[in-house]
Amino acid sequence: MTKPVTRRHLVVAVAVPLVLAAFGGCAATGGTVVSAEDDQASLLTRAKAYWALIQKNDRVSAWAYEELSKDPNATLEAYLKRGGIAFDGVEVRGVRSIDGDRAMVNVWMRYSLPLLRVKNQEAVAEDEWRRIDGAWHHVQRRSVMFPTAQ
Repeated sequence: MTKPVTRRHLVVAVAVPLVLAAFGGCAATGGTVVSAEDDQASLLTRAKAYWALIQKNDRVSAWAYEELSKDPNATLEAYLKRGGIAFDGVEVRGVRSIDGDRAMVNVWMRYSLPLLRVKNQEAVAEDEWRRIDGAWHHVQRRSVMFPTAQ
């Protein structure tokens, strides 16, 4: 016997891919030779610090880790308006890849969407990072539904 599809199941089925798409690196070393191990260690340090701030809901401090913070057209106020996700647990599980100026980090997360009354969801996301001026910055992916939104 099949279960009827409820609104909650539909919301979860739609929200999970959107959450994963919302999360997602640039390797300009300025002439300095950096070993692959040092590069990965630097990225992991930044990713862990960033996700610790996000989990604590300290988005003001997390702003400095965002690629958007380097964009003169982006504002902290606009960044703070994005949200609606509460992270109950986050674990940076390692560097998936580093390719020149971009990198992907595997991040496990347990999250809730309070406005949708969805709780205790788990996902492993490929989190994108970009190196700018020698430091790794988190890349905010564009909305899947609104690709031109900042």
